[in-house]
Amino acid sequence: MPGGGPPGRAGLVLLLMAAAPWSGARPRLGAPGSQPCPSVVLVACDSLDGRLTFYPGNQTVDLPFINFMKRYGTVFLNAYTNSPICCPSRAAMWSGLFTHLTESWNNFKGLDPGYVTWMDLMEKHGYHTQKYGKLDYTSGHHSISNRVEAWTRDVDFLLRQEGRPMVNLTGDRKHVRVMEADWRNTDKAVNWIKNEAINLTQPFVLYLGLNLPHPYPSPYAGENFGSSTFLTSPYWLEKVTYEAIKIPKWSSLSEMHPVDYYSSYTKNCTGEFTKQEVRNIRAFYYAMCAETDAMLGEVISALRDTRLLKKTIVIFTADHGELAMEHRQFYKMSMYEGSSHVPLLVMGPGIKKQQQIPNVVSLVDIYPTMLDIARIPVPQNLSGYSLIPLLHGKAENAVSPEGHRPSWVLSEFHGCNVNSSMYMLRTGTWKYITYSDGYSVLPQLFDLTADPDELTNIAVKFPAMVHSLDRILRSIVNYPKVSSSVQEYNKRQFISWKQSLGQNYSNVIANLRWHQDWLKEPKKYENAIDKWL
Repeated sequence: MPGGGPPGRAGLVLLLMAAAPWSGARPRLGAPGSQPCPSVVLVACDSLDGRLTFYPGNQTVDLPFINFMKRYGTVFLNAYTNSPICCPSRAAMWSGLFTHLTESWNNFKGLDPGYVTWMDLMEKHGYHTQKYGKLDYTSGHHSISNRVEAWTRDVDFLLRQEGRPMVNLTGDRKHVRVMEADWRNTDKAVNWIKNEAINLTQPFVLYLGLNLPHPYPSPYAGENFGSSTFLTSPYWLEKVTYEAIKIPKWSSLSEMHPVDYYSSYTKNCTGEFTKQEVRNIRAFYYAMCAETDAMLGEVISALRDTRLLKKTIVIFTADHGELAMEHRQFYKMSMYEGSSHVPLLVMGPGIKKQQQIPNVVSLVDIYPTMLDIARIPVPQNLSGYSLIPLLHGKAENAVSPEGHRPSWVLSEFHGCNVNSSMYMLRTGTWKYITYSDGYSVLPQLFDLTADPDELTNIAVKFPAMVHSLDRILRSIVNYPKVSSSVQEYNKRQFISWKQSLGQNYSNVIANLRWHQDWLKEPKKYENAIDKWL
């Protein structure tokens, strides 16, 4: 409720009663007919681990509105980001295309400003459209550090690029609105529903982008800061069940996969952490997820209050997850579940209730799903597939208009904090991760049924499975060629940036986020870059 706190228990009871109109027959979404197209609300947050939306992850924190969506809609148990970092992930969601097709290589390189998104097409076909909050899918954003760290990942040096992860408790038990910017955008969306959407004669699509539960800036960490502070208030911390928090197991530094070691080091996580520190980081992160859930609740409550809920499809997702000290890392930029697994919940007219879908899906599926809802023909060139057949409870092998949904999803990463392009193929019980050209760095294979925490790489033990999954991956993307293109792009961009700085180059590069390490031996690091160039 604008100006006040989240809807709370009483509001939730009213919501449960108000959801009753969906209990009747399900109108078809995909086929034209007399039924008007439903409106759509998409709430996309930043860095929410999808495993918190179902058992056992949901035991750690109270998320009443995510639970409400599960009760009156569908939860996807295996939804993934197509690139575990903000801008490339969002570029995939707004374009319906894999990262290597849009060349959204890092947080600086996303879609071109004029790119036609699903929202543009829905507007062209008669939908009223409205956006609030974080978009972050076009090129040219994020800090200088972010892009320079990505461009120089092949340089032979190792520098800490983030502040050490830490927690910060603010306010008291009455302090609800911790992330004020997100609450302001939520208020705008709520007011728009109550004052504008209610008077529309055509269907609408509303997008709300939240920054939570992304960690907050750590001002001591230099230029544009790293974001390594998990910040919340006692109000939200009380929603967390401390006893249920799992302390992740870590490999010793010497046993880590070489790319994991690089990530852990650049994220400033290779130092000593007590169990209490790790537990607190995870607890504060879960509390930030609870605050995010409350903002989703505001939007759902506004739809209920205006009687729009029964004719609106609500979708909740995130751009990627958050490791929260799993695998001795925080942040994302990893193919481990904490980073790559996203929440995806859908409810509304025509959506099957209390349904849990095990199929692997990913954020490129949002684009064709939106077009399907709006009854707009789905282009053949998309990487994603409409979720509508699954949401209607159709058989797993249901044929969507554009053909069979594949039994795999692809995720790839080319940005900072990782010293190689990496690719993930997720299918059945398997997760296959390969790097660079497929030969120079050891691949990883995990059986997620037997090893959900991904602690045992069984690639050497199962060479035939590695070969089989690698063949599927190469049929989707010529990944050695893509990795090579990214290396060339990084070098080209760096040279251009260096030339633009002229005499200021040495001073500027020394004072990026890695300044604490760089300034100890500036000549050594400049020489390493010259050697790379």
